[in-house]
Amino acid sequence: MLPDGRYDVFVVDAEHLGPGDVVRVEITILAGEQKGEVVSMRAEGLGVDELDLLGTPGTLDVVDGQPHITLDA
Repeated sequence: MLPDGRYDVFVVDAEHLGPGDVVRVEITILAGEQKGEVVSMRAEGLGVDELDLLGTPGTLDVVDGQPHITLDA
């Protein structure tokens, strides 16, 4: 589990998870004490093909242990 904070990230893998707009996204953290750590998340409603997500930069915010990702797509 990541400590609360804001992290610059980069999508290294993405996979569509069945019906609907649900994608498993694996991101790597780019700086700080957690640099290089890979985090796997489920995302809904991105409206983007899984292959188009690869290489996308973004920000991961963790508040009270709950992650929220914003991609720069």
